[in-house]
Amino acid sequence: MPAVDHEAQPESGGAAPKPSRAGRDLPAAIAVGVGLLVMLGLGLFVVPPLIALLAAAAASLGVFELCRSLAHGGIRIPILPASIMAAVMPVAAFYGGAQALIIATILASLVVITVRVFGSRQGMMLSVMGALFALTWVALCLSLLVLLFRTEQGAAKVLIVILMAVGNDTFGYFAGVLFGKHPMAPRISPKKTWEGFAGSMTGSMILASLLIPLLLGDPWWHGLILAFCLVWVAALGDFAESMVKREIGVKDMGTLLPGHGGVMDRIDSIVFVAPVGYVVFELLHILQ
Repeated sequence: MPAVDHEAQPESGGAAPKPSRAGRDLPAAIAVGVGLLVMLGLGLFVVPPLIALLAAAAASLGVFELCRSLAHGGIRIPILPASIMAAVMPVAAFYGGAQALIIATILASLVVITVRVFGSRQGMMLSVMGALFALTWVALCLSLLVLLFRTEQGAAKVLIVILMAVGNDTFGYFAGVLFGKHPMAPRISPKKTWEGFAGSMTGSMILASLLIPLLLGDPWWHGLILAFCLVWVAALGDFAESMVKREIGVKDMGTLLPGHGGVMDRIDSIVFVAPVGYVVFELLHILQ
């Protein structure tokens, strides 16, 4: 928001200054954030089916926002079928495990392809590829987080992955603001610096080495492995998302959550690290 020169304002008849966007959205942002945290806590530790509901809602709304954003780039996707099938995938993972998720993913792909085949032939290939991209990026990744929830100590593992995603963003932001000088990929995302990345890696390793023994009772060095993998994937995911946004010409995916932007703008970091968290935890379990 540009600065206002108060001395240049007329003594009367001028329009009243509008309240800042941050000030107007802050109460709503806090309310939304607290509400989501409460529902997440209830789902993880009190009412497990709520996890499936939250993941289904996030997947459906995330796919909806992504498909709508892709439309700005000229890629027309059957939004309603894709959004509905995106909600089915996490529910299938919750109640049926990996096999049910595979079936749901194949079914979702067939549905969007079938709907598009019987529609206009113009841009059909891009439309189908865009739909499969949205289902994979959002719905499948969130479904893997649901699969992680089904494993032994799954609630604690999911909590660790989410805390790591939030911590990674937080550590990187403050390190970048305080020390950032050298961009990692200036053509893609000039604000992301090596100093911010180093802050993310250092802070995440410390956080994970504390959370793993505390919540799981596993060796602290498991946290170092988890943090190393998650931070690298989160950074690459951020660059990939920046490339997508630049390509389709959008800044934010949506405006559904007051004070937070769209659903995808809130869950993007979790979406990127969810599959890696699932794989790392499963590998560490096998190697124990």
